[in-house]
Amino acid sequence: MAPRLPELIKRARRLADERDRLVQELAREWSAALRGQGFSPRDLDELWAGLTEDAVRRLLRVRGEGASVEAIRREAHEVIARVKERVETELAAGG
Repeated sequence: MAPRLPELIKRARRLADERDRLVQELAREWSAALRGQGFSPRDLDELWAGLTEDAVRRLLRVRGEGASVEAIRREAHEVIARVKERVETELAAGG
């Protein structure tokens, strides 16, 4: 088992890097789409809440064995929160 650990660590780092890249790319796209649309903070909060709930529903439908409902919910909330934070930062800085 021990010889696989470096391989697994390397794979986990690649996956984390890819996730970060996708979050950043998605945030840029959402920022561009939302810029200048005149949404209120409440509108945006409702948008993110809806996107989060949609992500949770989709992930629960396709979840693999071993993934608990709570873990899926937590992961969806964390990812959407990261995108939301980046979008809010980009909109505040430029738009």
